[in-house]
Amino acid sequence: MTSPDPSSVRFPGPWKHLDVRANGIRLHAVEYRPEGSDEPQHDRPLVVFLHGFGGFWWSWRHQMPLLHEAGYRAVAVDLRGYGDSDKPPRGYDGWTLAGDISGLIRALGHGNAALVGHAEGGLGCWSTATLHPRVVSAIALVSSPHPIALKRSALRNRDQRSAMLGPITFAQLPRVAEDRLTRDDGAEIARLIDERSGATWKRTADYVDAVDRYRSAIRIPGTAHSALEYARWAWRSQFRPDGTRFLSRMNQRLHIPVLAFRGESDPYVLPQPVFSSHDWASDYRVRTVDNAGHYAHEEAPGTVGPQLRDFLLGLPGPRLLN
Repeated sequence: MTSPDPSSVRFPGPWKHLDVRANGIRLHAVEYRPEGSDEPQHDRPLVVFLHGFGGFWWSWRHQMPLLHEAGYRAVAVDLRGYGDSDKPPRGYDGWTLAGDISGLIRALGHGNAALVGHAEGGLGCWSTATLHPRVVSAIALVSSPHPIALKRSALRNRDQRSAMLGPITFAQLPRVAEDRLTRDDGAEIARLIDERSGATWKRTADYVDAVDRYRSAIRIPGTAHSALEYARWAWRSQFRPDGTRFLSRMNQRLHIPVLAFRGESDPYVLPQPVFSSHDWASDYRVRTVDNAGHYAHEEAPGTVGPQLRDFLLGLPGPRLLN
């Protein structure tokens, strides 16, 4: 079967598709823009949404309209290597991810932004806020503990180690892992989402539609390899000086508001690393999402969206009110 074109993720609708040059590459970013809206978006505080493994900007389809209505400029991005963003041969590490996001904020014409991230997108939130603190006003996370908290939990907690070890080690296999992700029209992505999701979302048409889109997007040439490269760096960096330096730089407390969501049924990220991440943030709040697994923002948007909006509206500083 023919592989999907990268442009296949440029869905029509109330979405303005942007090509943004940042950190030496082109990133595909998507801004929520209702039909007929011509108001200047640069007057609004910026919120940047960052997807997780196997996703792309569409992961945030529920939250973007809500935040736009609350007065924010809502922009979701395909991370390096995903969707219609560039897929260079390297740069799938925490340092570069932070540089990409910092560059994106400035290229969009803003001095700072609130960041919202899921899984590896959450790593982007933590790393950008730590390594480029001037451009981040707050972060919100979905199933994305601080990387040191996650590492410690995986070392000390048998259940957390068991949940992560299989997927992480399998990702290290060159070509074999790529083949599994892309064969049978991306069936492996469907299996992973099914395995990590709560029961409620699986009974909806939204689930069926989302899985179909993710199965297609992972088959875009170069995407599976890029997605796995992030996981490979996360593992290999534990044994390399680069990884030691990264965690050393990350081992400092943030002094911005941090909101962390975790689905109560998430089998992949357990409660311990989420709650222990408070050691790296002076203002850290945890929200457990009922009837949700690893994808709480997609499984329970009616819970996550309003709580995210209220968190952002409670931040100090100017905002545009409708």
